[in-house]
Amino acid sequence: MDPPAPYISSSDLRTHNKPHDAWISIHGKIYDVSSWLHRHPGGTLPLLTVAGTDATDAFLAFHPPSAAALLPTFATGVLLSDYAVSPASSDYRQLLSKLSDLKLFERKGHTTLILLSIILTLLPLCVCGVVFSDSTCVHLLSAALIGILWIQSGWIGHDSGHYNVMLNRRFNRVAQILSGNVLAGISIAWWKWNHNAHHIACNSLDFDPDLQHLPFFVVSSRFFNSLTSRFYDRKLIFDSLARFLVSYQHWTYYPVMCFARINLFAQSFFLLFSKRKVEHRGVELLGLLAFWVWYPLLVSFLPNWWERILFVVTSFSVTGIQHVQFCLNHFSSKVYLGPPSGDDWFEKQTNGTLDVSCSAWMDWFHGGLQFQVEHHLFPRLPRCHLRKIAPLVKDLCKKHNLPYNCVSFWKANVLTIQTLRKAALQARDGSGPVPKNLVWEAVNTHG
Repeated sequence: MDPPAPYISSSDLRTHNKPHDAWISIHGKIYDVSSWLHRHPGGTLPLLTVAGTDATDAFLAFHPPSAAALLPTFATGVLLSDYAVSPASSDYRQLLSKLSDLKLFERKGHTTLILLSIILTLLPLCVCGVVFSDSTCVHLLSAALIGILWIQSGWIGHDSGHYNVMLNRRFNRVAQILSGNVLAGISIAWWKWNHNAHHIACNSLDFDPDLQHLPFFVVSSRFFNSLTSRFYDRKLIFDSLARFLVSYQHWTYYPVMCFARINLFAQSFFLLFSKRKVEHRGVELLGLLAFWVWYPLLVSFLPNWWERILFVVTSFSVTGIQHVQFCLNHFSSKVYLGPPSGDDWFEKQTNGTLDVSCSAWMDWFHGGLQFQVEHHLFPRLPRCHLRKIAPLVKDLCKKHNLPYNCVSFWKANVLTIQTLRKAALQARDGSGPVPKNLVWEAVNTHG
């Protein structure tokens, strides 16, 4: 007869939250994932973020059932003595199981194939508009169309980072490189690194990189204390320059969004030239090189410098709509400090997200982000099913007295500006001390 398994409490489990000592609980069983950190396909940070906690809901949300077969390798034989499942988590897992039984996670539809076909058809038209037309209006229409194609390619990159949008992983990788690196100039490796961290710690001020935009924007006065980013592993300095820029952030928000793409270009190169482990680094760099050949070459065909500048500004500004969309879903939602506790996955995701109501015919415009609550609860679910499950999620939130925030696109923008304005007015209050102005920190910000 086997001896009884030893037990540890949740408080004891919380002490195992370091890179060399990372334990997690799944269904009450303790696993030591320290040796898996640097091999984890989703990156090191998501595992470290949930280390020392019950990660059951996060594990179920991000992994297919087949991933459970890997767990025995990391089993410690220890059980969590005070393991309990909240009513909200219990219902969430039941809904997840129901969606899995309906095979919705496997039914991807033809969204990606249709989008790729449209992109590969319209992009040559943009090129012809620049190369073979002398009309400034045609040139600007071509620039706007490229901006729209960048938005649509962004949705493909987003989807392919969560699940296979193609027949298998190899074709999925090809779709990622084409839609992200080659067409848009954004590294899919950077996107996955950033986006996985965002999902696992949604709206945590110090763990979620999607809220860390100093010195340009803050969504909470807590940033005035120069928080330490656990994603970038450095202090987010709130100095006099940051105070000045943040004081007017509700006015500069949309203009900055028009050129936010430049930050993504920079972040892509920062990651690929860093010492971090990057899968297929060479292919990623070649993809970016292809972008920085075709796009500047296309711009060079324009007849004069002012048209070239206008072309770049137009294409970037149109794509700025997508940057606004990413912010609308979270900037005005509830925020918190620290990592997620592990036993309130459902609650944290619903509190930190905002849905945008729209007609079904506008789904192409929002790329699935309009169902942000649903997407955060079921990140592997193809976006063609998000509208179908929205009523189920809404009922679940109502049952457990959790927020299900859904507003119009206009109202989402209003809420975002109100959040930025509130923080801006607080920043103008000069009573809070700030460190000396660090110009280098401002210029080299990674947020």
